[in-house]
Amino acid sequence: MSRQPGDADENKGGLPRISNQLSRASKSRAGMWFWEVDRVLLFLPLLLIAIGLVAVAAASPATARRYSDATHIVQPMYYFWRQLMWVCICVPVLILVSMLPTSLARRLSLAGALVFLGLMMLLPIIGHEVNGAKRWISLGISDLQPSEFLKPMFIVSTAWILSFRAKDPELPVMIVTGAITALIAVLLMLQPDFGQTILFGTVWVILLMLSGISPAAIASLGGMAVAGVVAAYLFYGTARTRIDNFLFPTKEAALADRYQVEMAHDTLTAGGLFGAGPGSGQIKFRLPEAHTDYIFSVIGEEFGLIACGIIVLLYLAIVVRVLMKLLDEEDPFRLLAAAGLASQFGVQALINMAVNTGIAPSKGMTLPFISYGGSSMIALSIGYGLLLAFTRRNPYLKRSPYTGRWSKAA
Repeated sequence: MSRQPGDADENKGGLPRISNQLSRASKSRAGMWFWEVDRVLLFLPLLLIAIGLVAVAAASPATARRYSDATHIVQPMYYFWRQLMWVCICVPVLILVSMLPTSLARRLSLAGALVFLGLMMLLPIIGHEVNGAKRWISLGISDLQPSEFLKPMFIVSTAWILSFRAKDPELPVMIVTGAITALIAVLLMLQPDFGQTILFGTVWVILLMLSGISPAAIASLGGMAVAGVVAAYLFYGTARTRIDNFLFPTKEAALADRYQVEMAHDTLTAGGLFGAGPGSGQIKFRLPEAHTDYIFSVIGEEFGLIACGIIVLLYLAIVVRVLMKLLDEEDPFRLLAAAGLASQFGVQALINMAVNTGIAPSKGMTLPFISYGGSSMIALSIGYGLLLAFTRRNPYLKRSPYTGRWSKAA
């Protein structure tokens, strides 16, 4: 068969073929994904990851100095290069998960929830202890934190159970999901991890409210939440210590939790509106866990409060964008799953920033896509990939404003 005049140019370098794969007429998986995925929601986490790399580069020298001693010297940019490695892993994970069909994403999430719940049960036996907490499983090159991976799986599984309420309001879905949440809370408090316990409970309540439970049930949940906090203070030593150190600081507390909160606040505000400049921050060298829990404060010192405000707006933009996408969603499962994942993302960011600003006691929770960490980055990528998968829309369908039905776009 003879070659047409433009054939050599079209195949050169393979670029036109890639373009054809992503064209609107393409029916390939990559082509359909490219047009179905919300590209604003895809761009925002990539922007946060880029900001995170800059922030970890700023925090790395401080953390390296803290963990260096006479026998072990940590290179100043060690944590930056490690974070760059995790980014190279997590970005492909995010994209691959976002390409999953809804049914497969649901099945894998249900299976993953069982696996990571089982690993959490095994933590007292096989867990690796760090700073008095048994939250990790050592894998040699890194540590695996099962609760980080369980979060998105738990949300999808809970959304799936609650979605049955749309078919039969009499099903005891609130009791079933409440029992699962209580089991996870007990396992988390045994680690101990009070911050993650609050996060799981908050997201469960949000999902219940979105599923349409009665006002009486919501009031009962509010009463149970207050009772739970009081019980935690009375019978759970970790919660009592954290609350006491935050509300009633003593000399001992000033050397522990209160010191961290106050130092984070001082670091955050040291740079003023525009910051001291990249690499010019000095208070960060006295800040514990500058690359993880308190990286928001490092951003404040080096890049200013305006930069912190922009980051807050980016997180808010993600949540608002998801809610706007779900306004006309008819599938109860997709609605609950996507809203729950967005809520987890937003609540986790809110808790971390509240700790950094001194509004809340220290909880050991990372800032999504910005803080350093392997488990956290990959788990967040899986969760955000699921969020993108559940908010994808067929580009060839358009919903009628009159009938509410989906049909082929003109």
